[in-house]
Amino acid sequence: MKTSTMKRSYLSETAKKLKPSGIRKFFDLASQMEGVISLGVGEPDFVTPWHVCEASLDSLERGYTGYTSNAGLLELRTEIVKYLQGKFNLTYDAEDEVIVTVGASQAIDVALRAILDSGDEVLVVEPCFVAYSASVSLAGGVPVAVPTSAESEFKLLPEQLEQKITEKTKAIILCFPNNPTGTTMSEQELDNVADIVKKHDLLVLTDEIYAELSYNEEHVSIARFNGMKERTIYISGFSKAFAMTGWRLGYAAGPAEIIQAMLKIHQYTIMCAPTMAQYGALEALKTGMDDVNEMVKSYRQRRNFLVKSFQEIGLDCHLPGGAFYVFPSIKKTGLTSEQFAERLLHEEKVAVVPGNVFGEGGEGHIRCSYATSLSELQEAMNRIGRFTRKYAV
Repeated sequence: MKTSTMKRSYLSETAKKLKPSGIRKFFDLASQMEGVISLGVGEPDFVTPWHVCEASLDSLERGYTGYTSNAGLLELRTEIVKYLQGKFNLTYDAEDEVIVTVGASQAIDVALRAILDSGDEVLVVEPCFVAYSASVSLAGGVPVAVPTSAESEFKLLPEQLEQKITEKTKAIILCFPNNPTGTTMSEQELDNVADIVKKHDLLVLTDEIYAELSYNEEHVSIARFNGMKERTIYISGFSKAFAMTGWRLGYAAGPAEIIQAMLKIHQYTIMCAPTMAQYGALEALKTGMDDVNEMVKSYRQRRNFLVKSFQEIGLDCHLPGGAFYVFPSIKKTGLTSEQFAERLLHEEKVAVVPGNVFGEGGEGHIRCSYATSLSELQEAMNRIGRFTRKYAV
């Protein structure tokens, strides 16, 4: 038996305090079991369209295997600018207001490190993607939860925002369409939030990676309101809309001063996003919108089925306007989110994510992804219905 000679821990206090991802815990558990239907994965079940793959392969055949500019291919940044202008009426300069990153997650990380000093507070609208608060902490900031509730369909209300703002508040992270609730915000609702942001001179980091997956209304970005572009960092990527999760390609757009600061950090952490992935993304933006529309059509059908099914078995579930998640309440079972998810997995072999891993406001809910086939969703709902009947729902 080896005896350690280390007399102290070399881990940072930040690393010690960081909690493991609650999503990974259930993925790991489900992966060790046979016959599990997973509604836990935040990943499209579609394969990347072949013409996108071909563009990437073609770049390899032409020998484009070296580094690109640290900020990404100018041709890709130019196409991103055209896309944002045409889709969401956002105007950016490809030269100095856009950076291509290794997934949207890296864009969030670099953006926070570019704007935060130690002790700066960042408002995090919960329930939310599990990485936001951790990323704020890793950048030296202090995450401050702004809880939303099922009563307002998890929309961010102006009064909720005002209550959490202090002299130390520097920024707010938004994500609409939302992961995990699927909630979207209307133009008027976002305008109300923008007024408060401007009143308190805050920055906004808006993660809009699910923008293309909007079902009820046309997506609106908070960056398009008067006085907001100069205080907004727009984050997106190719994973969700174009079924390109494994390609790890994202981007950020915003004021030149911030983007150039992000670029400096980017330079010291990675040379560039993968070159062949950038060529694939270029093809996706130029000719991939028909593929997106087909996937959105399928997601809408699955969303409608899942919401109707949850309501039929007696669990409250609002109709989400975007993303590919539903967030039903499981409070009628008398179980906590963790208990529900663990028992459902062991007794019926259906993997869902307990809502509390997305923040305090998620307790009493589960996140179910409908980025899986309709036939699997139907079988999963049969099993969930059988499970909930044990609790007299």
